[in-house]
Amino acid sequence: MASSPSPSAPAGPGRQPNLAFRRLRGRLSPGEFAAAVRRAAREIGENVSCDARYVGRVEAGEIRCPNYAYERVFLHMFPGYSLTDLGFEPRQAVRGRTARGLGAYGGGCTPAEARMRRGPTRAEPHDPVHGSPPSPIPRPIPSPIPSPTDRPTDEESDVLRRAFMTGGPAAVAAVSLTPFAPAASAAAPATASGGRPGEAEAAAVEETVRRIRLLDDRHGADGLYRQAGDALRAAYDLLDAGARRQSVGDRLHSGAGELAVSVGWLAHDSGRFAEARPHYAEALATARVAGDAALEAHAFCNTSFLARDAGHPREAVRAAQAGQHIARHLGSARLLSLLAAREAGGWAGLADRSACEESLDRARTLFERGPRDADPEWMTFYGEAELNGLEAQCRAALGDWGRAARCARRAVALQDPHFVRNTALFTAELADDLAGGGEVEEAAVTAGRALDLLGRVRSSRIGAMLGGTARRLRHHRGVPAAADFLDRLAARAGGAEGARPA
Repeated sequence: MASSPSPSAPAGPGRQPNLAFRRLRGRLSPGEFAAAVRRAAREIGENVSCDARYVGRVEAGEIRCPNYAYERVFLHMFPGYSLTDLGFEPRQAVRGRTARGLGAYGGGCTPAEARMRRGPTRAEPHDPVHGSPPSPIPRPIPSPIPSPTDRPTDEESDVLRRAFMTGGPAAVAAVSLTPFAPAASAAAPATASGGRPGEAEAAAVEETVRRIRLLDDRHGADGLYRQAGDALRAAYDLLDAGARRQSVGDRLHSGAGELAVSVGWLAHDSGRFAEARPHYAEALATARVAGDAALEAHAFCNTSFLARDAGHPREAVRAAQAGQHIARHLGSARLLSLLAAREAGGWAGLADRSACEESLDRARTLFERGPRDADPEWMTFYGEAELNGLEAQCRAALGDWGRAARCARRAVALQDPHFVRNTALFTAELADDLAGGGEVEEAAVTAGRALDLLGRVRSSRIGAMLGGTARRLRHHRGVPAAADFLDRLAARAGGAEGARPA
């Protein structure tokens, strides 16, 4: 693939060099200006991968309009300027079927290249140059810019339909979920009255995601999944209506993508693996359309987890590695730790002990760096208990039952009582590890405790794990505790045992 033009390269056919942007750079080199852009981004909480190459592409006219993150940074650097003042074209002029790839990544690639792109460009290390951005030049004559309330074109809506696949990401989970009724009431008017979604609707989306996660932590996925799917479709209606302001549109896309991940997880945890996959793919598409690296890393993380549970360990490794590639510039050691643990799960499924150990060591080292402000909100579950639980699963997959049981025991002891579902999960994991190691009586007693917790949460995944433990214990009915557990499980399931995912 040809390299991008240097700052002094002539513009390509049909392109006009961005002389206004070049003047704003002043006497700074492209690398120094890129460093100033990255510093300005950090000032407002953005994360952009600006380098000299990007600056050259802008000045050569290859980037006709920056993505939304760069737009916020440039407008922060040059207060009072619009995009057109900075030499860019209005966003509406570069959107549509043939230019959507440009809008997603802020680059000059073709739509085909945009679809093939795996993630954000790698960021440079922080530049030691501490110079300030150049002083603004005399303000150029502004060009008319379209109103942010202009309705999106039919072509743009069609692109969104394809990006969100069948049901679209969810933004208003409340429409059909009784616990989310307050969010629904805020969001419903946008689609019912034909209006455009605003701050209230974006807030409703975000609150819905939080409520779904809270209910899942306390009650498990089985009772939530179908209703949450209805919320996805309601959120898609909001996205299709088009936001009043770009900042609201960005929030809707991020919230919708996170809701797509949440609904995918509800499908995953309730044993609907085939239904979970398109929701995760939907979140990934949303992330790439919106240029949201944090959402993309989250989607890869869950895709890896699903692949492992569905018996596709090599896919689990690849997805976890892709997530780490995206996440390494997000500033969250805990996110990288979780992704390394997901990778370890894939290696364990492939029976590659050495690679699994290396990934687990990396996960532990990154975890010990501690929490950071950049840690995603959805990672509240990832503490010492979760890390031990994930290691227990790896040890069990490798047949190391003693170490698996020790890790699972620590996970149960360390788990925050708020996460009832995870307490049940780690208890079930411990029971299975003990059974695998031949500790029949303790395994049966522990499995009985997990069964008690399933009276408070509904998770097909945990039920399937207990079914696997039951198969290990069925030949030990002579042990009273084992007989008691097997009878209770049979009564609960109507005599049918579950099957633990691979």
